[in-house]
Amino acid sequence: MSLPQPAVILTHESDLDGLLSGLLLVRLARHLFSTDVTLQAWNYQGWRNRQMSEPAAWVSDFSFDARLDRPNWVVIDHHVTTAKPSQARLIHDATRSASLLAYDCCREAGIGTPALDRLVNLTNIGDLWLSRDPDFDLALDYAGMVKEYGFWNLHHIVNGDPERLLDHPLLEVMAVKRRVENPIGYAWCASHIEEVSPEVGVVNTTLGDTNLIVHQLLDRGATRFKVLVTLFPKANRTIVASFRSLNGEALGVASRLQGGGHPNAAGTTLPRSITDVESAMGYLRETLSPAHGGQGLQDAFAGLRL
Repeated sequence: MSLPQPAVILTHESDLDGLLSGLLLVRLARHLFSTDVTLQAWNYQGWRNRQMSEPAAWVSDFSFDARLDRPNWVVIDHHVTTAKPSQARLIHDATRSASLLAYDCCREAGIGTPALDRLVNLTNIGDLWLSRDPDFDLALDYAGMVKEYGFWNLHHIVNGDPERLLDHPLLEVMAVKRRVENPIGYAWCASHIEEVSPEVGVVNTTLGDTNLIVHQLLDRGATRFKVLVTLFPKANRTIVASFRSLNGEALGVASRLQGGGHPNAAGTTLPRSITDVESAMGYLRETLSPAHGGQGLQDAFAGLRL
């Protein structure tokens, strides 16, 4: 392996792909360099403000941009990017999750296992939203564990060992929630979508797998909005906004709010002055609605492409 020894490993804190790719890179660094490298997890808002000062680093599940184009930096990712590396090493494939790309490096170094084969495959199915795969429901149960219990809580529970995520008892909780809560949550959400702009609606969620429910609302034509937003208050009183679409519009809206992600699945952390859902709604209207001086969805999406 021709990878530089990292001073730190940086990953996305908000989903299973970030967790698993981060754990895999920690294991790879231990195997290659016989040392435990510090793992840091960041949300999109914090990531945008982070200073990239380390002499060497590995980054997973974050879009490559000019800030990361540094000597001895390696970026492993699958998000859309127009930036091209001149100094950093970019391992990029939009058709493979960050965890699968990281695992490719692990297998090249000879540290793949059957358990990791299975876990990485499930993570890839869920992160790329391969809804026709027979393991799709199970993959969403795995992904739901990070949403439900949090990045660092799960990290501590498995003691940083990714294999311990496979067949974890918490999956039983996620499976019951999916079977019982999702139909109830879908019925509620379908009748509780509030407009923030002509193209964007906020879904008031109650029960169930929010990502799956929102996808079903869009896929079944249960809403007139092209982008649906869900809001999640966190323990530190910040508000996370998650955006979903079917035709690539979600990333344009998230980018307008200093966020990032995939074309149809993106997110951002709202400014710290926004501490409750009511003020978050006002902020979204002010920023996104043309009637309030905001930029329309089509203009935002076109600006992102440029």
